[in-house]
Amino acid sequence: MSSALASDAKTAGRRGALLIWATAAAVYLMAVFHRTSLGVAGLEAAERFHIGSAALGTFTVLQIGVYAAMQIPTGLLVDRFGPRRVLTAAALFMGLGQLLFAFAASFPLALTARAVLGLGDAMTFVSVLRVVAAHYPPRRYATLAAITATFGSFGNLVATVPLTLLLDNAGWTTTFAIAGGLTFCYSLAVALRVRDTPRGTPAQPAAAIPLRQVAGHVRAAWVVPGTRLGFWVHFTTMFTPAALGLLWGFPYLVQAQGMSDAQAGAVLSLLVVVGMVLGPFIGETTGRRPILRLPIVWAFLTGAITVWAVLLGWPGGVVPGPVVVAAIGFLSLGSPVSSIAFALARDYNPIARVGTATGVVNVGGFCAITTTSLAVGVLLGGNTADAGPADFRVAFLAIAALLLLGTWRTWVWWRRARAAVFAATERGEAVPVRIRRRAWDIPTLAAGEAQPEPATP
Repeated sequence: MSSALASDAKTAGRRGALLIWATAAAVYLMAVFHRTSLGVAGLEAAERFHIGSAALGTFTVLQIGVYAAMQIPTGLLVDRFGPRRVLTAAALFMGLGQLLFAFAASFPLALTARAVLGLGDAMTFVSVLRVVAAHYPPRRYATLAAITATFGSFGNLVATVPLTLLLDNAGWTTTFAIAGGLTFCYSLAVALRVRDTPRGTPAQPAAAIPLRQVAGHVRAAWVVPGTRLGFWVHFTTMFTPAALGLLWGFPYLVQAQGMSDAQAGAVLSLLVVVGMVLGPFIGETTGRRPILRLPIVWAFLTGAITVWAVLLGWPGGVVPGPVVVAAIGFLSLGSPVSSIAFALARDYNPIARVGTATGVVNVGGFCAITTTSLAVGVLLGGNTADAGPADFRVAFLAIAALLLLGTWRTWVWWRRARAAVFAATERGEAVPVRIRRRAWDIPTLAAGEAQPEPATP
């Protein structure tokens, strides 16, 4: 009887954890929806606010900038107040921002609305991963992180055809007011359903960190080689598909490769579809066999460097259609592979610091996206409408340069993280992944180098 009761309790615990994760992940789905909703409303926005393409692009740059700037503060907030409160605030901010956007009649007010929306968006992903870290064992973390990212992709899909139909039939104000109102109300479900710790486990909120000690808390996460490795993995794997999907992929395919708008849209849809299909598979594989995490990263980076060498080196700059499709399809893997970075942050930091470490890692990819987007625009010389294959070949050298920089730094911190694991093993300490020493490994850890502090299950 006691065995049956224990089994029932275990099943109930799994169902409870799944419900908590699903409730939290729905906030991230909404965040992706709100983040990408302007993609199909750009023409309406330009007409409504009487702005040109440069001002319209400010909406995206502002939102990404707010997102990147808020990652470390979000991690600190999650570690201090718990993910439930932060996710509740995120839903409130996103709802408020979208409602303000619905009724905005001027460009400055619309920018303010998108900034508020970006603030709420920035608080979601790190919080959801903190929920996963608290409710699931480390071996399930990579899988749930990848599924969370895939779940968010549905928000991207909802922000295309369904949102377009609603805009055409209901109009600007009604469409965005509905989206904002539903998100605002959903904050109540988050407050009631999400738990910071599993049921039966006493919540132990972190002590308030004095302002003068905040930098030290962030530094404690940053100096851990596993965190730094996660930062560069996220930096290097995520930015290419994101930069293509958010801004430069469409003009490149249409103006440099001669595709129609419909063809370009279909090719760019691979950036979403490939991630949705392969993300959970990569997460499950690396969750069951964490030893494969970095080999998968290296395989992707090697392939990505090869892809860009082909695209940039093709004679004349006009690449055959099948080659372009295969290239975009391969680069789409960068998004699901980037989830490996969060597993590294989770494994090499104590649970009380996982939120901060995750925020630090998440900054990597968005710094790279912002840098790439601006650099490509500068190299195009502000003449995007008339840019041809040769122009994009020069501009996309920025992507290749950043890819090589990130690959080099990933290599450096991979070796240092391995040295930290070897040092911990020699001291008889438990390590997240047992590895074999290779010829390229650092013989000994540098004096003063931070040691791994595995997160508790």
